[in-house]
Amino acid sequence: MSKQLKSEVIAIGTELLLGEIANTNAQWLSQELASHGIDTYYHTVVGDNLERVVDTFKLAQRRSDIIIVSGGLGPTEDDMTREAFQKMTNIEMVEHPVSIQKIEAFYERLQSTMTPNNRRQARVFVDSQIIHNELGMAPGMIVSHQEKTWIFLPGVPREMKQMARDEVFPYIQKRTEEKMVIQSTTLKFVGIGESDLEHRLADLIHQQDNPTIALLAQNAGVVIRLTGKDTSTEKVNDRLEQTRRDIEAVVGDYIYGVNEDTLETKVSTLLKRSNLRISAAESVTGGMFTSKIMTVNGASAVCPGGIVCYDPKIKESVLHVSANTIRTKGVVSEDCAVEMAKNVSTMMNTDIGISFTGVAGPEQLEGQPVGTVYIALYSQSGEQQVKRYTFQGDREMIRHRATIKGFEILLNFLK
Repeated sequence: MSKQLKSEVIAIGTELLLGEIANTNAQWLSQELASHGIDTYYHTVVGDNLERVVDTFKLAQRRSDIIIVSGGLGPTEDDMTREAFQKMTNIEMVEHPVSIQKIEAFYERLQSTMTPNNRRQARVFVDSQIIHNELGMAPGMIVSHQEKTWIFLPGVPREMKQMARDEVFPYIQKRTEEKMVIQSTTLKFVGIGESDLEHRLADLIHQQDNPTIALLAQNAGVVIRLTGKDTSTEKVNDRLEQTRRDIEAVVGDYIYGVNEDTLETKVSTLLKRSNLRISAAESVTGGMFTSKIMTVNGASAVCPGGIVCYDPKIKESVLHVSANTIRTKGVVSEDCAVEMAKNVSTMMNTDIGISFTGVAGPEQLEGQPVGTVYIALYSQSGEQQVKRYTFQGDREMIRHRATIKGFEILLNFLK
């Protein structure tokens, strides 16, 4: 095998196509392949149809070096992985003595009659390397065909993982000329859009080779996934760190975390570090901001609580927003947002107050279009800021985007 191996993972099963179960096998196999320095180029899911499975196998044979097939090794007629591969290759199948003895012994222990179709599980290809299934019935196989390596594993995740760990990956490692390590690091951004980020990093992206730079838009902002490859963990980490520094030199102000970091954990950490506490008055977001803060361990140290004040009467009677402000300026206004932020800070005895008021839809309010949101930040030290935003999307997306923007404002303030 060459060093630049291309792998492909094929999952067999109509239940996967119907969405009845998630294709977690492919995800796990790709992660394990990467840890062994093997690039996964394709994920394919195909239903229980012989001709379509054959066509999928033919395509994989042409384009990949290692093909791992998960599923379709059971006893029923719709388990047709072996039949499809035989139809493509004409390799003979025989009954594997050790496997059939194991299956027969299983039914004897149950004092149950084994149906004839269970013998299907013991069929293997001539000259294949048998992969022992310690947790189930059907053995796996490693088959070489026209200089390509085919690996057949059951679809049951715990069986598949046991067999892959015990025999498949040690086999792959032995066949690889030089062990390579593939690792990824994710940089997380807020306050900058995907297109703007790509534009600013255009030179780095065009020059990318190892590590690769991939931009991904997510609900909490934009992320960049850096993926590096080298002969040791230390070397690949050096590559990732250098590329990270190059990116930070251009857009470092927008980076808030790496890998598993979240906006709420980052903000909570900064609040603790500064010995500050925050409270929120939420109208349009309906408690979403406070809820996110509360998911962080130790949240009570930085956020004693918040007020959801959706109805104007609650803003006035509970949060003490002045009746004159509500009457003359409206609840969707800069003035209302500022009073909400200041008053919640005073009521909760916190260093910082943040407020959200606006129109999530489905209809406009006070002449303001759907998506209009005011976010205010008030600090007991005297700093105050408020800004009007227009968010796109449905009701839930507007609320979500307003919440994320609130964390961005707070993050910049704390920095």
